[in-house]
Amino acid sequence: MATKNNAKIIFHIDMNAFFCSVACLLNPALRGKVFAIGRENSYRGVISSASYEARALGIRSAMSQKEAYDLVPNLIIVSVDYSHYVHYHHLFLNILKEYSSLIEVASIDEAYLDVTERSLTRHPLVLAKEIQARLLKEIGLSCSIGIAPTLFLAKMASDMKKPLGVTVLRKRDVATMLYPLPVSDIYGIGKKTYPVLIKNGIKTIADFMDEKNKSKIIKLIGENTYTYVIQSVLGASSNIVDPNRHGESESISTSKTYDRIIDSETEVLYELRKMTRELVEKLRSNHYFAKTIGFTMRNVDFKTSTRSRSIDYTDDFQTIFEVIADLVEEHYHNEPLRLLGVDLANIKEEKQLPKVYNLFTIGDQDEKKEVIDSLIKEYQEKYGKNALFQNKNKDLHKY
Repeated sequence: MATKNNAKIIFHIDMNAFFCSVACLLNPALRGKVFAIGRENSYRGVISSASYEARALGIRSAMSQKEAYDLVPNLIIVSVDYSHYVHYHHLFLNILKEYSSLIEVASIDEAYLDVTERSLTRHPLVLAKEIQARLLKEIGLSCSIGIAPTLFLAKMASDMKKPLGVTVLRKRDVATMLYPLPVSDIYGIGKKTYPVLIKNGIKTIADFMDEKNKSKIIKLIGENTYTYVIQSVLGASSNIVDPNRHGESESISTSKTYDRIIDSETEVLYELRKMTRELVEKLRSNHYFAKTIGFTMRNVDFKTSTRSRSIDYTDDFQTIFEVIADLVEEHYHNEPLRLLGVDLANIKEEKQLPKVYNLFTIGDQDEKKEVIDSLIKEYQEKYGKNALFQNKNKDLHKY
């Protein structure tokens, strides 16, 4: 497969109902039951995940628990400590590492795997089935796997057969396999975007790809998004599985998981302000300065996103928090959250920073002389050795 056309062979491994599956491993009595993950013994809170049996009755993530109980009065709601999810996430990755060193973690329950080299000696379908069987047998978790030449198409493929599906999606199969699907199935089209498309007659992926709808779609979602989706569906997007794509440079961070839902910008900013002040105190106590400022949020579906911005190196609380506030205003839209965090990256010690010469802020006379001498030297190197002093032997009373 890989030797004929040099195409990459990329797996997208998506754990099926991961959070509910972990809950069943911890409590086997939940298997086959109508249950959801949320806050136990309460009508407050939000459903973060639902078993397949509960989904069949209309229970879905982000639904309020009161609404869920109204719909299914006998619904079982359980809570699971997040550390258990992390434990099974690592078990999942340990198995993938046996098949390739090129693993890109997309979230706690999904990852991309480049098996191009491995597929030279074993058929990719055999590899996929083996991975699927091992995850189920060795750690008790089922998954669906998409196989494609790009990350986008692999992700689209893994969503097509659940649970325990394996789907191959080649570029030449895009029209027959993807075009009939609803436009809401396009990876990257948000929950607020696809209803607008449907309202304007763009109901399927075929409608989206139809050239005659181009101008209409661009007016609705913008040219950049339109171009990205078109190229991705056609197989012209990234085929690079980068293990370090989400890696961090030297940084300090803090985060908090809440036992209640955070769902207002005011509360988000209040929590992030406390975290920012804590990190700034750490910066200053160690004489550090940060260049990249970011915040992290995890919603009730356990999807984590981080937004950041780079500025000049600083240890000033107000400067740093203003960046955080701008990022929140731009990227947070009152969705219910269960985790918040602040990250300060690209950190350098004060002595590592380039000197900024400012005669008005220098108190020591010797340091001030050093700065003046340095400035004179730079000026003379640029304009000649006689610059600044060419009139020193002339009568000064003329000036």
